[in-house]
Amino acid sequence: GGTKAEWILRSVRPVTFRSLFRTRTTPTTPTLPFCQNGHQRLAKWFTTLSPKDKAKIIKDVSQLVLARRARMCNFLEYKDTKVVYRRYASLFFIAATDPTDNELITLEIVHRYVEQMDKYYGNVCELDIIFNFQKAYFILDELLLAGEMQESSKKNVLRVIGAQDSLEDMEINTEMSRELEKQLKNAGLL
Repeated sequence: GGTKAEWILRSVRPVTFRSLFRTRTTPTTPTLPFCQNGHQRLAKWFTTLSPKDKAKIIKDVSQLVLARRARMCNFLEYKDTKVVYRRYASLFFIAATDPTDNELITLEIVHRYVEQMDKYYGNVCELDIIFNFQKAYFILDELLLAGEMQESSKKNVLRVIGAQDSLEDMEINTEMSRELEKQLKNAGLL
């Protein structure tokens, strides 16, 4: 069942996002959305690197990607890592993978992530990611686990994110009810 892309993603070995300074066992940075002027919007790392090393990697990779023309290939080499990127409007999404991983599947995973954000936010834009970045991380965490694809079903991802939203709303409503009850008691109305 499912679309052809979903079948491909289920039938091929999992794509692992490997470290830019490869350590063979731990993946890193599946996506680095950043805008045209190079400002980073999100980053997810699966290895421990110093802030200085992370900043250098982000700077180097963003400069490499921004320097490329629009008609160039979406894959490039950085040190001993394969970098896969795709531009959506003013945002670039970057994934760093092991050189042996399939670039097209990685590109499909990046596209799925953007599709999920687009469905959640309703035509996602840079401001959605800036002001509601928690949801962008939730969506990414539903798609990937330790740098490997864990959920290929778009419907399941949106269902889980919807359930998280419902829980948050219930917590907010419960807190508001408690606060209102407290204020009414303090005012002598209860």
